[in-house]
Amino acid sequence: MNLFRLALTIGAGIITANFVRSRIQEEENKLLEGKTFVVIGASSGIGRGVAIKLGKYKANVVLAARRTELLREVAAEIRHAGGQALIVTTDISNYDDIRNLAAATRDEYGSIDVWINDTGVGMIGRFWETPLEDQERLVDVNFKGILFGTYTALNIFVEQGYGAVINVGSSDSEVPMAFQAAYSATKAAVRSIGQSINQELRLSGYSEIRIVTVEPWGVDTPWWRHAANYSGGTPRKAAIDQPDKVVKAIISAAHRGRGEVSVGWKSSLSSLSHRFFPRFTREWSANMNYNYQYATAPPAEDTSGALHRPMEAGTGVSDGVRERIKEEKNQYKE
Repeated sequence: MNLFRLALTIGAGIITANFVRSRIQEEENKLLEGKTFVVIGASSGIGRGVAIKLGKYKANVVLAARRTELLREVAAEIRHAGGQALIVTTDISNYDDIRNLAAATRDEYGSIDVWINDTGVGMIGRFWETPLEDQERLVDVNFKGILFGTYTALNIFVEQGYGAVINVGSSDSEVPMAFQAAYSATKAAVRSIGQSINQELRLSGYSEIRIVTVEPWGVDTPWWRHAANYSGGTPRKAAIDQPDKVVKAIISAAHRGRGEVSVGWKSSLSSLSHRFFPRFTREWSANMNYNYQYATAPPAEDTSGALHRPMEAGTGVSDGVRERIKEEKNQYKE
């Protein structure tokens, strides 16, 4: 009986804490009205989800990506919800595009409160079987793009005296994933540059400027459809998350914090395990990825995905990946 009462007490405490946390979050989000956000990667996936959510809080949202028509769709949703939207077609790997994005934003809204670098193309396959030109392009997008965006935003924030850069990393930022070597390397670089800059800001006295690196587990977005893939199997991963979890983490990071934010228990557990049992964690992760990507994945043709040019397919926040993988597993069992 005592254990039963203890369980009830703990359960009630968790429910109450979650309720209070949710109410606090909602009150904080009301403060987003009129704030200016740059969202790079806003045409689909997590970036699209973040942009639409910010529109509901009546923020000024600057939409940046390569697919202009999709940005127009997102802008219409934002304006319908009461927010403001500005479209700036942008390739994050092009520094001139990034400078133009910053200039257009300041011309329209005067200042920038939060700059979100939510961009990144996946790459799957054995390192030595993946074309080198594709790996170079991956670095241009996934790391140099983050470098360009962060550099541009920080120079504006130093001038303003405030601002936040939110870079979307990955659980791969800390635990390198086999068959995603170049991708994991770029995400580790995103984590590292954020850590270094935060210390530079601290030592320079810029307490109102911060870098946050958001690190999700695999997420059900068009990332899988857009990934370059030389594995011979359809892109997939175990137990991927829904995108709304990452969207909430990014919105929360707009209010507070600096450093790294692991999104969800799988990313948190992976990070913790790697800290104490690095070799075991890397081997377990590699074995899991091999099983999903090579041993059981349905066959797929080699592709460079969306690395070099945008794809028409994959336009939503989510992309039905969880259901696809579930169906594939059932067919494999049969």
